[in-house]
Amino acid sequence: MRHLGQEALRIDTTGLPLEWIDYKDAASLYAVDQVVYTLGVEIYTVFGGINAITGKRSQINVNSIIATNGRSKRFQDKLNQYIPPLNNQTLFKRDAHLCLYCGGRFSRRSLTRDHVRPMSQGGSDAWNNVVTACKRCNHHKGGRTPEQAGVQLLAIPFVPNYAEYIYLKGRNILADQMDFLFGYIPKTSPIHRRRHLEQKA
Repeated sequence: MRHLGQEALRIDTTGLPLEWIDYKDAASLYAVDQVVYTLGVEIYTVFGGINAITGKRSQINVNSIIATNGRSKRFQDKLNQYIPPLNNQTLFKRDAHLCLYCGGRFSRRSLTRDHVRPMSQGGSDAWNNVVTACKRCNHHKGGRTPEQAGVQLLAIPFVPNYAEYIYLKGRNILADQMDFLFGYIPKTSPIHRRRHLEQKA
């Protein structure tokens, strides 16, 4: 059984990944009969009070993947145009903690967000214009484009779709959750290739 800090993956009844939820939210969904079905392994048990009549203590067994009611056609349409919020944690994970200039793998502390086309030259702070860079490479490139700085970009930055973003936001993702999510990430996604790089490391 895992620690209560382990998050469950909430999906809708069609299997679409929706969000990561903590043990309190997961237990609440079970308690109000919102869980339609579950997948994956049991990750923890949440204990409640003791029934005055039976003397038994209530408990809720939470699975790693929980399907719940509640998704509209409008929600699906919104997902098709969804652009996730940009932050360094998900950016670094998108790029597998690799500097996309020198190719080295670094800890989060040693990584920075680099604007491929610098903002001083009209570049934007957006997914398709930012890459993970080590501090040395970022300092060397400075306020120049890769061409101006004489450096080569090892991969093209991209905007994650909704399923990719759910994966990028996950912490301590379990094997069954990972396998489920990757079923929703296109085979052509760079995340597949970068996942293989992480597994080799």
